[in-house]
Amino acid sequence: MSMLRLASTSRYRRDLLARFGLPFECTRPEVDESPFAGESPEVLARRLADAKARAVAQRHPDDWVIGADQVAGLDGAALGKPGSFERAADQLAAASGRRVDFHTAVCLYRHADRRAIAFADRTRVQFRTLGAAEIERYLHAEQPYDCAGSFKVEGLGIMLFESVDSSDPTALIGLPLIALAGALRAVGYSLP
Repeated sequence: MSMLRLASTSRYRRDLLARFGLPFECTRPEVDESPFAGESPEVLARRLADAKARAVAQRHPDDWVIGADQVAGLDGAALGKPGSFERAADQLAAASGRRVDFHTAVCLYRHADRRAIAFADRTRVQFRTLGAAEIERYLHAEQPYDCAGSFKVEGLGIMLFESVDSSDPTALIGLPLIALAGALRAVGYSLP
């Protein structure tokens, strides 16, 4: 079997993929993640997952490459990774009491035969009504500045929600393992 590569340097995706017990390498995709004008969060996530997989696969044509991206959408606009306390506080304040859709897209691609399997998961998160003081406490405690939507669901961020609606709980962390397991089996990997 050829090498499996994750076109990402995300520790969250790396830790999720490690659950499969398959050997893999992480490779930085070097892709411009800027959205196009008018691009919906779902289309952006799908485009970036595909671009990441193809960018790494061109350098490693015989390897299966997993490209993934997650974009949070509020009222059809992408939230993105906040990068700072101020932007994270603004995102959480905007999401307070509202529903946010998280689009997590994956592309499994091998350049040698140009074979691709692409899929996406939409997870709907209903935020509780959040006060400024609890947003500030949360951000100081967890510092989720590298996470779309400004929270870590696998940590304290779960307390910000009223509900989560998803077909795959790992999708909200950044890599939908249920669908990915099926895609990997389809291309010849042995998984339980």
